Amino acid sequence: MKLRIAASYSALAACAILALPTAASAWQSDNGDGTFTNPPLYADYPDPDIIRVKDDFFFVTTTFVNSPALRLLHSKDLVNWEIVTHIIPRLDGNPKYDLEDGGDYRRGMFAPSLRYRDGVFYVAVTPVGQATRIYRSEKPEGPWTFREIGVEAFDPALHFEPDGSAYILSSACSDGTLSLFTLNEGLDAVTAQENIYFNKGAEGSKLIRRGEWYYLFNAIPSRLGMTVSRARDLRGPWETRNQIDTQSGGHQGALVDLPDGRWYGFAHRDSGAIGRMTQISPIYWEDDWPVWGTPDAPMQVPAVAAKPVQGQAVAQPETSDEFDSPRLGLQWAWNHNPDNSLWSLAQRQGWLRLKATKADELWTARNTITQKGQGPWSSAVVKMDLSNLRPGDVCGFGSLGKFCGGIVVFCEQDGSLSLGMEIVEDTPEGRFVRNSAARLPLERGIVYLRTKMDFEAASARCSYSLDGLTWTEHGGVFPLAYDWRTGTFQGPQYAVFCYNAAPDGGYVDVDWFHFSDRRE
Repeated sequence: MKLRIAASYSALAACAILALPTAASAWQSDNGDGTFTNPPLYADYPDPDIIRVKDDFFFVTTTFVNSPALRLLHSKDLVNWEIVTHIIPRLDGNPKYDLEDGGDYRRGMFAPSLRYRDGVFYVAVTPVGQATRIYRSEKPEGPWTFREIGVEAFDPALHFEPDGSAYILSSACSDGTLSLFTLNEGLDAVTAQENIYFNKGAEGSKLIRRGEWYYLFNAIPSRLGMTVSRARDLRGPWETRNQIDTQSGGHQGALVDLPDGRWYGFAHRDSGAIGRMTQISPIYWEDDWPVWGTPDAPMQVPAVAAKPVQGQAVAQPETSDEFDSPRLGLQWAWNHNPDNSLWSLAQRQGWLRLKATKADELWTARNTITQKGQGPWSSAVVKMDLSNLRPGDVCGFGSLGKFCGGIVVFCEQDGSLSLGMEIVEDTPEGRFVRNSAARLPLERGIVYLRTKMDFEAASARCSYSLDGLTWTEHGGVFPLAYDWRTGTFQGPQYAVFCYNAAPDGGYVDVDWFHFSDRRE
């Protein structure tokens, strides 16, 4: 017998919509009593760079081949963050960014450097295999333009001197040589390159100046730790000390100053299945060396600390989406550059339409729309209209990462629908189906699909509903994992997808995406 939608669907659906949250956060760092709990964002926000502009803080983070790219966030207190924009509307310079030839997961845009000078924001970033770019804008929300500097500087650290001169410092862990690139006035060419220091295994450079000292922070991936080096001149001589590591709070980051002269540190930390989360720490100084934590607990990022700035309102990046706006919310990103002819927010008002992209599996399916998985646990529901699927269409909702897939609607060759589950694991040897549940016959019409992520258990499960009220799990538990060698180099992302191995597939309409932090 096919699964059928109840006759009283209209009334039940109305109740279901009221019952589901329109906005929620899986984690609230601000404790409401003047303190915060690390991390401020319980999600994969790696390779942070944070600056202060007057009383405002800005945070840029790695996005790999997600498009739009380079997410920029804003805060008034280093704890409560909201998304401002993505600096790069669409990736360019590599056909793989359009998911050609298997795509370019684990590459793309990472380790950006954010700076501000004379009313202009700057971001230096090196697309893998391309020349370093320096993006600029007078407003954080953009528009942003860029110029290339003609060299490929790994993990570039952009630095401006008071006299107006500009530099990029770079090092790659495969060597550890720190190179200083002098930039011209237009920031579009290198006028000199010097090797100024050697720090074995160093990458992820960040450079700041405090008083008479320059401070250079580097990640040391071989031991998941970081170092700080200091010198009175950019060209050295430099002296180096070990800093925190993943056990004590993080291994790639730097410092940001507050208007009253205090300093705070930021560093990402490998955090299990969810990926790399950025933490915030008070900093104190001993003999002009920065020390993470407090004098009572030195060299340890505190689990709970006083908020750097008091009195600011609680804020979080957006999650739920009704798809009522003519533009996608800033919380969304595509798995690669989308084919804009195959999705729409206008063809059916209040719905996101995803037309089937040509692909054999989720990994190679373009126009998969994603949002960060959040912890310690979270869940999300999508309401889908299956009326316009065609034979061969595969549409569903689940996760994208080392383990890809979730609960899936198949349109069979005779036009009938079935509900199943497919989980694919990405390994060094290839991608393999880990779990494929039995298919259940399904009527065309409305279906609700739910994915739950539990990062404490490093697992997820999916379920379906025909009325938005009564749920049935399907397919069992599947793993969640982060691995820089396989998958997407990111923590698991919620993913909504529609693809077909043949051309001229149909489409699925998504009415809304509702996010929740309730643990059921």
